[in-house]
Amino acid sequence: MSLIKSSRKPSVLVCISCREGGEALADATQSAAIGTPEIAIQRVRCLGNCSRGLSAALRCEDTWTYVFGGLDATRDGPALIAGASLLAADKNGLLPWRDRPEALKKGLIARVPPLQFTENCT
Repeated sequence: MSLIKSSRKPSVLVCISCREGGEALADATQSAAIGTPEIAIQRVRCLGNCSRGLSAALRCEDTWTYVFGGLDATRDGPALIAGASLLAADKNGLLPWRDRPEALKKGLIARVPPLQFTENCT
């Protein structure tokens, strides 16, 4: 059963450039996505996070984009799918900390605002 309760279509971008397991992480993520056709899995070449190991990003239209590193090819595919579902369902376009799988709590590299984001920081 999907957690997605909005019209947002989440994407999981998995870096396949890593020599040690990028393709395996992409395969595991694709397998974990079976039954959730609303989640797109994209294999991408180099997320520029090479020093932090296997990497992936979660994004949806009008949400923050989250980049993760230090992922494990054999166990973190389901965590990426769960995270994508949580991100798509959140009314504020954020990935809720409390409900994140553990791999998405400790492996966060960056959080990038949506394209049209503005904030008054003065």
